[in-house]
Amino acid sequence: MIKLKRAHYLVLMCATIALGLLSRKITGIPLSWGDGLYAVMIYWLCRFIFFQRSLSFCLVSSLAFCFTIEFLQLVQHPLLISVRNHPLLRLLLGQGFLWSDLIAYIAGSAIAFLLDRSFHRSKKK
Repeated sequence: MIKLKRAHYLVLMCATIALGLLSRKITGIPLSWGDGLYAVMIYWLCRFIFFQRSLSFCLVSSLAFCFTIEFLQLVQHPLLISVRNHPLLRLLLGQGFLWSDLIAYIAGSAIAFLLDRSFHRSKKK
């Protein structure tokens, strides 16, 4: 029986960040995997912050966050452009809008949600 506590979500988030960075270094891994892992990381972050809220709330919140960041890439304000030039912030905020990123965010968030739900179901047994 697995019982996830707030600290577990922090560990999952850090592991996902490591996997995402690793996916950028290994040739042959599609870039969309990194986008999916970004969504997984955001889901774990939502579970860490909104620990007492429902899993569905965190799914919707993580998708809303990812979609907002993606659509903000359509905005080419000088301040946002300069912020995106920083290497770390470029990873967090992205560089250009792609419809395929939205699909990767949906897939990543759904995978994290389903994993989380399976943890919670096994906890109840």
